[in-house]
Amino acid sequence: MYKGLKQAGYCCMTFVECEGTGQYSDHEKEHISEKYPFADAYRVIKLEILVSGENIKAIIDIIKQNGRTGYRGDGMIIVSPVDEVYKVRTDETGFLAI
Repeated sequence: MYKGLKQAGYCCMTFVECEGTGQYSDHEKEHISEKYPFADAYRVIKLEILVSGENIKAIIDIIKQNGRTGYRGDGMIIVSPVDEVYKVRTDETGFLAI
């Protein structure tokens, strides 16, 4: 997925290692949390990418094309608005800060 996004010119993203519960577990490929085994928690990776509105559809398509395995746990895409962006180092705001 990262390679597909990078090739399309989307360079800036954050990967967060998480653990949680939900319908995304794939018992054929279990990755049960060692930290929270009592909760049937699973290790997951959260991808965060901030883009302007006109790029949302393209990014969703890239993620779906490169991230789909057909197994439970392929993930979900959540699109939410961002009210403000401030770049600490340069004091840029809004789209310039992205």
